[in-house]
Amino acid sequence: MKIVFSSIKNLLTLILIFFCFSNLSFSQGKFIVQNKKQSDKIKFKLINNLIIIPVEVNGVNLSFLLDTGVSKPIIFNFLNVSDTLKIKDTETIFLRGLGEGESVEALKSRNNVFKIGAAIKLNQDLYAVYDSNLNFAPRLGFPVHGIIGFDLFKDLVVEINYSKKILKLTKPETYTYKKCKKCERLNLEFYNNKPYINVDVTINRKKTPVKLLIDSGSSDALWLFEDDSLGIKSSNKYFYDFLGHGLSGSVYGKRSKIQSFSLKNFELNKVNVSYPDSAYIAHARKLKGRNGSLSGNILKRFNIIFDYRRAVITLTKNHYFNEKFQYNKSGIELAHNGLRLIKERDDFTRNDSNYGSFQEQEGTRIIINPEYKLSLKPAYAIVELRENSPAKKAGLLKGDIILGINNKNAYHFKLQELIMMFYGDSGKRIKLKVERNNKVLTFEFYLENLFQ
Repeated sequence: MKIVFSSIKNLLTLILIFFCFSNLSFSQGKFIVQNKKQSDKIKFKLINNLIIIPVEVNGVNLSFLLDTGVSKPIIFNFLNVSDTLKIKDTETIFLRGLGEGESVEALKSRNNVFKIGAAIKLNQDLYAVYDSNLNFAPRLGFPVHGIIGFDLFKDLVVEINYSKKILKLTKPETYTYKKCKKCERLNLEFYNNKPYINVDVTINRKKTPVKLLIDSGSSDALWLFEDDSLGIKSSNKYFYDFLGHGLSGSVYGKRSKIQSFSLKNFELNKVNVSYPDSAYIAHARKLKGRNGSLSGNILKRFNIIFDYRRAVITLTKNHYFNEKFQYNKSGIELAHNGLRLIKERDDFTRNDSNYGSFQEQEGTRIIINPEYKLSLKPAYAIVELRENSPAKKAGLLKGDIILGINNKNAYHFKLQELIMMFYGDSGKRIKLKVERNNKVLTFEFYLENLFQ
């Protein structure tokens, strides 16, 4: 499995996790759509190019990342979710992922009940990972309890309408393809239950065919593994950056752009690309012939039909198609950092001179000022800071708590709204007020585009 955390369009940054599971049979256990239409629609949230869907596990409502790069569902047990789920039939295993760290402990559980809309599976395996660092919520600004992929895709035709943010699940035997002159259909290949696709990339004016993992669990656009013999190599314009956090540690590498990316007749220009250092992706390179990953920032530009039974994928351009590929021009990666108690004016204060005060018998008078109230507001911290970036040069440090941006309180913004400000036009001024070691400091810098 692979998950990526990086900053907004690149996040998790997302996180990136890679699991190696043995091949599974399509005949093992099934998701069944339990209605007359044999089809159901589910609304999803699109956050940082990632699809977050509601999943009911053993009667408990949770939020899962829909990730084509994973084999078995994973529960991130940082909130002791497994206690609530009453998972049983367990055994302890160790999983190895991207990054240079060690394997992590997980609990494998059998015979769990999964429900996604009207689709139900009664004997689902899952893995509960107990590492408290594997928590999507701080960097997404939204609670995410786990990940699901292959087990859903193998049983049903999965339509992802990124435009309307609707997931449609249909029994393969009843699915009918509509005529579509503006669609492109490509064949899928599978390795360890993960889908791969053959596309073309143009790097340094040379068009090269590449095989890519389709990875909806990464918010980046494109990852390529550098290979001089194939001409897959970064241009001279790049910067070294944090690319994501894997199961076994952080992943770093180059960020750059390529001239174009082609899915048959669909062509995207000036596409963001990341070249991860080979030390962090040893597991990802085990498949001979794999050249990288195709991820959320490209996938979201299409409405997609995944049909694993027929081993095909159908794509139609949507309104995101012509959206420019942008980078974080500040060098700052943010995440939620708990809550702060904030004193703010109460706009609903009563206009009454006696309101909020009273006289005790002993003669002590207590006055409560009703013009202000105390509220818990989200706090945002700098968790990654790129070397030689505008923010780093200005004097900002990892761990700084953002109190304000451009003379506005940071807590008035959602996390992703705040991050989007770092994707503004080159030369835009950013003024940050931060808390560091109980001191309030102010810094100023200008967004810098390294690819102009």
